[in-house]
Amino acid sequence: MKSYRKTLTLETPQRRQLINITPQVEACLRESGIKEGLLLCNAMHITASVFINDDESGLHHDYEVWLEKLAPEKPYSQYRHNGYEDNADAHLKRTVMGREVVVAVTEGKLDFGRWEQIFYGEFDGLRPKRVLIKIIGE
Repeated sequence: MKSYRKTLTLETPQRRQLINITPQVEACLRESGIKEGLLLCNAMHITASVFINDDESGLHHDYEVWLEKLAPEKPYSQYRHNGYEDNADAHLKRTVMGREVVVAVTEGKLDFGRWEQIFYGEFDGLRPKRVLIKIIGE
């Protein structure tokens, strides 16, 4: 069995942003040479997420509105965590959106449903963050 590991570094110009990382993940899969196996993709920060969904701008807007209703950024004073930092909302948003995805690799391709794409969700950006790609298989 082969194993492949790579980290992607992303920097968002905004505090919150959704980025389609499917092309970068597919490039890692090609680079790995693995044709059958499993691919793990996870955010390596506790205020960021990796998830699978549709790449549709209306849905991205709906995520922003929904997440802000669930865990509003302000007022900062509503969160006990916000003593030294102001990112408690980002931790909560990450918990809802999830840490990682696992995708089957079949015939050298990500074995997706028709509209599935991999997204990086940043909830406390403006600095470099890492995403881990780990692929195992043959």
